[in-house]
Amino acid sequence: MLSIAEALKPGEEIIEVQQYDASNWASTTKVDTRKADGSPGAYFLKATDAAERVLGEYMAMLEIHNTLPDFAPKPRGYGKYDDEGAYFFLCDYLEINHEPPDHKRLGKKLAELHQKSNSPTGKFGFYVTTFDGKLPLNTAWESNWTSFFKKLMLGVYKLDVEINGFWKELDDVMKITIERLIPRLLDPLTADGRSIKPCLIHGDLWESNIGTDAHTGELYIFDACSYYAHHEKEIGIWRCKHHQMRAEEYQKEYFKNHERSEPVEEFDDRNRLYSVETLIINSAHFPGADTRGLAVEELKYLIEKHIVG
Repeated sequence: MLSIAEALKPGEEIIEVQQYDASNWASTTKVDTRKADGSPGAYFLKATDAAERVLGEYMAMLEIHNTLPDFAPKPRGYGKYDDEGAYFFLCDYLEINHEPPDHKRLGKKLAELHQKSNSPTGKFGFYVTTFDGKLPLNTAWESNWTSFFKKLMLGVYKLDVEINGFWKELDDVMKITIERLIPRLLDPLTADGRSIKPCLIHGDLWESNIGTDAHTGELYIFDACSYYAHHEKEIGIWRCKHHQMRAEEYQKEYFKNHERSEPVEEFDDRNRLYSVETLIINSAHFPGADTRGLAVEELKYLIEKHIVG
């Protein structure tokens, strides 16, 4: 771990700190600096109360930046923020426009990230635990995608139960989902000689985590909870009603640059299944949200179609 001063470039000094925003689990700040040559510099700093969270974000953003440098601001470090138990993640600051991202540019760059990335172990997962918001994801390495997704889904379900309490209707469909539905929809991806490549995904790619550089027009992604996954998992979040990127043009443009996996005819059901993980972790973050009920509806639909029917 570093101090903020150690994360800066040699001879660089902090001039001003401006707080941006705060949530229940993090606050964000712009740090203006003067470099050793006298020119101005600026960094984005996120502070939180959990060392594991800043490590997860640093590693995720570093992996994206190392794979596709023009798609993520450069991470500079993470460490202990002060003596009160706060920790920080630091990266280069960009003047970002948060209008909806250009679908053509996003589709091309996202596909490039997925295609260029290579899992260091050849497996699905990540080096460290990454966090979707304030909640940890089970990102332990697995050689089999079905097994990995089972553990991921079971992990977020347990988090939701801890926060929102036991609900028999959800528990019933989750048992069938873990034991039968996930294998039914994901095992065919590697049947009959097929294979899927573990691709680096952002992990929480919705409109608030995508921005356009106000000066260059380039797209950047941030606030990642990355792991190596089936590439289609990345865009399951775009299906969810509580996000704004449901326009068909986003999926369409992405798949111009990266094909759907076989069996193609089951893509929409895989996409629906992947979206449920997003719905459940949203429910865990926001008790009382309708995403818990929506997750049940989506799973009931898939169970009726593929297990009961």
